[in-house]
Amino acid sequence: MEVRVKKDSVEITGYVNAVERASKPLWSRVGQFIERICKGAFKKALKRNDDVHILLNHDWKRDLGSTKKGNLELEEDNIGLKARAIITDPDVIQKARNGDLVGWSFGFQDREVENTIERGIPHRAVKDLDLAEVSILDRTKKPAYDGTLIMARDDENGEMLLRGEDFVDEVSIIDKTEPQKEENAQNNENIVQNDKKLDNEMKENVEEKEEPKQQKVEDIDYSKYEEMIKEMKEEK
Repeated sequence: MEVRVKKDSVEITGYVNAVERASKPLWSRVGQFIERICKGAFKKALKRNDDVHILLNHDWKRDLGSTKKGNLELEEDNIGLKARAIITDPDVIQKARNGDLVGWSFGFQDREVENTIERGIPHRAVKDLDLAEVSILDRTKKPAYDGTLIMARDDENGEMLLRGEDFVDEVSIIDKTEPQKEENAQNNENIVQNDKKLDNEMKENVEEKEEPKQQKVEDIDYSKYEEMIKEMKEEK
């Protein structure tokens, strides 16, 4: 996950989940199981739902935007579900600046699942799903998952709805705030220097234009006109 902190926003990119990749052991009411999201499942989900929301820690009270609002982009590529989000929430920006954002998770409901038993452990291959939201996780959620996986339960129907993935600890923070200040300062300095240069050039041009006028007046020879006037008087 890459986090780019700017003055009034934070850009977060990364993979929400890797497809065709077995999870670490997860737990449900009936015991332990391993799960993988099959290739194409997210693509079908995104085709059905054009308004996937982005939340903080799966909290619908902390709705940070959606694909329909335009600040969240989601696509499934050869690796998995890739996300790019622009967040303007001041609290999230501060968490990003402090290094408190640790990864992604997502909320979904099963549509098509293939269940098998391998070495005595149930395996779930999710071939299709309904994707409701993706979440940015902060450090308050870290104790809730084993390693880099997070799981939670819908209290109403007991279905497993929230799952994380193992890109959580790979966080790269790039703070674009300070370089921008330095760049603005440099631009201002360049403007001042250019203004000074322009002023000097204008002064030089004025001086060059004025000097020939003065020189031209001083160089006029009036002697020949005086002789002509004198001759005219003598003729009279």
